[in-house]
Amino acid sequence: MLRTWLNSLFGMDMGIDLGTCNTLVCVKGQGIVLNEPSVVAVHKSTNQVLQTASGPAVGHVAKEMLGKTPGSISAIRPMKDGVISDFEITEAMLSYFIKKVHGGKTFVQPRVVIAIPSGITGVEKRAVFVSAQNAGASRVYLLMEPMAAAIGAGLPIAEPVANMIVDIGGGTTEVAIISLADISTSTSIRVAGDDFDAAIINHVKKTYNMAIGEQTAEKIKIEIGSAAPFAEKEPAMEVRGRDLISGLPRKTIVTAAEIREALQEPVSQIVEAVVKTLERAEPELAADLVNNGIMMAGGSSQLRGLTQVIANATGLEVKLADDPLTCVARGTAICLENLETLKEAMESDESEF
Repeated sequence: MLRTWLNSLFGMDMGIDLGTCNTLVCVKGQGIVLNEPSVVAVHKSTNQVLQTASGPAVGHVAKEMLGKTPGSISAIRPMKDGVISDFEITEAMLSYFIKKVHGGKTFVQPRVVIAIPSGITGVEKRAVFVSAQNAGASRVYLLMEPMAAAIGAGLPIAEPVANMIVDIGGGTTEVAIISLADISTSTSIRVAGDDFDAAIINHVKKTYNMAIGEQTAEKIKIEIGSAAPFAEKEPAMEVRGRDLISGLPRKTIVTAAEIREALQEPVSQIVEAVVKTLERAEPELAADLVNNGIMMAGGSSQLRGLTQVIANATGLEVKLADDPLTCVARGTAICLENLETLKEAMESDESEF
């Protein structure tokens, strides 16, 4: 009990959306205090985090290095498809973020709520537990991402009515129907924002014989990407990359229409996941959704026209949550504030403090 009191005194409890593209951290009573890319730059020979003049190359500093590092350095994403792909680097990244939130203090042991994909395996769960513990957490709680997104979006999850959430992040798409503070049925697919970027990279490569990087693909997605036709004139943008034949730098023009065509496959897979989840819903819950509709969350749910495409496929009203990028993180923070009442919705490590 004494250790628990000390931890709560010196270590701010926090909720973490440990995403493939971005990591967001909420602190109890303060809201979101950190939002940084899930990217770390390391020395290839030692796998140690690169140190720069401004500190460890983690987050924004490391993202600027993506695709621009020399042979001895690698800027990597330690999360893949919503789960840990590099254990040591994820641990280093989490440790850095926890210390940064605490103003650089090293002797802090906060309680941590971490959002995880609903389709995660037991081994992958254990990796999250151990990474967070080694990074300095005193107690770790795991919360399913669709539940966190629903809570953060303000859905009345505790009521005996159906609430449907579609959370599209960087690595996974989480679809769930929630009632009475539990998930009735859900679908988790490893198709999301990263697949949008990959589809754009492949399209530019096949159509224009030109190689572009992840950051350029993301910029194209944000500026002219869409799942449905634009209401007015279809825009276009200039894209720069490396010619695959000559090997020299060059530029070309891509249109919104061709990017939409390139995105059709991953968008169709997401729509299929939504439809399949609805098909498995209990009749009474399905009836509720006629009135309640579907809530969209996650950064990649902001793709233009995506709500319209899902509405057309399901016949239901589809709404985009307020600030969809932060829904999962805000949901973890709400769980921290209501830890005793929402503890049943989470899994925790077995250690006692």
